[in-house]
Amino acid sequence: MHDLANLAIETAKRRGASYADVRLMDIRHRDISTKNGEVGNLAESESLGIGIRVIASGAWGFSSTDRLTKEGVQACAAEAVAIAKASALAKRENVALAPEHSHVDTWQNPFLKDPFRIPVEQQINLLLAADKEMRRVKGVTVAEGSMSFRRIDQLFVSSTGSSIHQIKMSSGAGIFATSFAGSEIQKRSYPSSFGGQHMLQGYELVESFDLVGNAQRIAEECVALHSAAQCPEGQKTIVLGSSQLGLQIHESIGHPIELDRVLGMEANFAGMSFLTTDKLGKLKYGSDIVNVVADARLEHGPGLGTFAYDDEGVAAQCTPIITNGLFTGYLSSRETAASIGEKRSGGTVRCESWNRLPMIRMTNISINPGTWKYADLIADTDDAILMDTNRSWSIDDKRYHFQFSTEIGWEIKGGKQGRMIKNPSYSGITTEFWNSCDAICSRDYWTLWGTPNCGKGQPQQVMGTGHGASPARFRNIKVGVAFAK
Repeated sequence: MHDLANLAIETAKRRGASYADVRLMDIRHRDISTKNGEVGNLAESESLGIGIRVIASGAWGFSSTDRLTKEGVQACAAEAVAIAKASALAKRENVALAPEHSHVDTWQNPFLKDPFRIPVEQQINLLLAADKEMRRVKGVTVAEGSMSFRRIDQLFVSSTGSSIHQIKMSSGAGIFATSFAGSEIQKRSYPSSFGGQHMLQGYELVESFDLVGNAQRIAEECVALHSAAQCPEGQKTIVLGSSQLGLQIHESIGHPIELDRVLGMEANFAGMSFLTTDKLGKLKYGSDIVNVVADARLEHGPGLGTFAYDDEGVAAQCTPIITNGLFTGYLSSRETAASIGEKRSGGTVRCESWNRLPMIRMTNISINPGTWKYADLIADTDDAILMDTNRSWSIDDKRYHFQFSTEIGWEIKGGKQGRMIKNPSYSGITTEFWNSCDAICSRDYWTLWGTPNCGKGQPQQVMGTGHGASPARFRNIKVGVAFAK
C-alpha cells in the first residue's frame, strides 16, 4: 500500500501538483438492530480505496478510486491534478496552507475485545434478551435495540514527507422502549438516544452497559411517562443531565466554531455561524465557569473524535474554545488557519471514507468539569426542572436560536428531586444560555458521549464526534411543553 501511495504522490507531482496527499482506507462496518423479538437489520460491509488531494495552479483538486492497480492509481492522480487546474480558472486567490512538520508514525486506539471476532449470533442474542425484558413490561408497544461497529485502517502519505498509519476501532449500542397510549407517544432510551452510546473502544464497551439489566427500568419509565404531569411552563432554572448537555454542546458550540462555516466555505446541513472572526477573543460566550475545549488526544478520552493525526497529517491537539467564558478558538484546517493568520491548523480535518474530500469536523468538544457534587447541586436548587436524554432539537442556520426537548424530566423542589414530568422542553439564545450557567458537576460525573451520526457536506459525510459533559445548572431559561396533546 505504501508503494501505491508513493506512486500517487509522484504522479501528481509530475503532472504539475505543488502539493499532494493520499488517504488509503480500509473500512469495515457491522450494524445490527432488533425490534419486538426479531432481527430488524444485519449488515456487514468492507470498503477499500484511495483518495488523492492535490494543489495545482493554486487550486484544490480531488479524485478517488477503488481500482488499486498501478494504472488505476496513476489515472486517479492525473484526474485530481486536472480537476485542480480546471478549478484554478475560477479561483479568487491561490490556496495557502499553514505549515506543518512531516510525521512518520503508527497508531492504534486501545481496545480489549475486537467486536468483529465476537460471533454475530452472540451480539444478536444480547439485543434480543434486552428486547424481551422490555416487552415484559405492560404498556410497551415497541422494543428496539442496536449495535454498531467500525474499523478504519488508514494510511496517510503526503508530498511533504509524512507517512502515518492509523487503526481506529469504535463500538456502540443502545436499547429503546416506546409506548403508545391514545394519541400520545412516549419513549425512553439507554444509555442515550439516537443509537445509544458510542466510543473508540472494543466490544467491552457494549458489555459495560448491562443492556439486559437496565431494560426493565427503561421500559417502566417509558410507560410511567403517560401518567406523569406535563412539564410546567415559564422562566425557570433547569438542570441538564450530561447526555443532553453533550448534544447542547454539539449544536450550539461545536457547529458554530467550524471555521469553514464561519468563512462561508461550507453551509450544508448545519448552516453557517454567528461566530464571525471579529468575535474571537472578545465575545463573552458563557459565564466565568464555562470552559470548553476541542481535544482529539487520547488522554482526553476514547471519544469518536479521538485520533493521533487528522486527515491532513496534523497531530492531535487540545484547542481552548471557551476560556473562563471568553470565546478563544475555532476548529480549523491548514487552509482556514492560514486565512485568518493562525500559525498552525487546529488538526480537525477528517473524511468519512476514501471517496470523500476531507473537511473540518468536530473532534471531542467538551465542557471541562466543575467542582460540584451532584447531590450538593440538587440540594442547592430550590425550584427547577431536571431534564435528560434528548428527544428532539431545532436550531437556526447561524446556530443562535435553539429549542430542545428531552425524553424525561423531574421536578426539583426544596433541594430534592421530586415527581417525574413528561414532554419537557427548553429554548433560548446560544450566548444567553451559556452565560446563565452557574454550576457544573465534577469529574466524577463527567461522561464522554459519542454522537455517531453528525452530517455535513455535499455529498453528505456522516462522522462521529465526542462531547464530554457533567450535569450542569442554568438559570432563568424558557421552559415549555413539547409533544402536548
